[in-house]
Amino acid sequence: MQARMKNPAFVVPGAMQALLALAAAAEKGGVPKRTLDLVHLRASQINGCGVCLDLHARGGFHEKETDERVLTVAGWRDTPYFTDGERAALALTEAVTRLSDRPDPVPDEIWNEAAKHYDERQLGALVLMIAAANAWNRLNVSTRQVAGEWAKSANGQTRTESRDAAKNEATAHA
Repeated sequence: MQARMKNPAFVVPGAMQALLALAAAAEKGGVPKRTLDLVHLRASQINGCGVCLDLHARGGFHEKETDERVLTVAGWRDTPYFTDGERAALALTEAVTRLSDRPDPVPDEIWNEAAKHYDERQLGALVLMIAAANAWNRLNVSTRQVAGEWAKSANGQTRTESRDAAKNEATAHA
């Protein structure tokens, strides 16, 4: 496997900073980080973004979640592992990610259910995170970025080493 080009976020000046700023803003919107991570994971599953799915696997996301939740996020409707608020966020993620799949892309039913669990600021944060995830997915998928390649970079090595050190420390104290 070979990428068509370097990721545009690395090639175009200011793009990486803008994408990171968008995600950082979403994280300040009052939605639990755990929910935002589920949103990114679900959008990445829908879009078939191997890079983002790999990042979640290596980035410690799985260490903060139960195996049941991680393994069943694609089938969240049929499992008991998610809160009502998380279910509303996942439904919103699916609707916003699949805009062209229906005449009314984000039906009132989906929006209103999300609004029962999140205030306006939180809804804004969810929509921003869904947009950020979709932007990353589209950048990675369209340019055929290769899952795991980022882990070979200096940043990826540092992140992996930090994760492994934390895992070893947690195991030692268990």
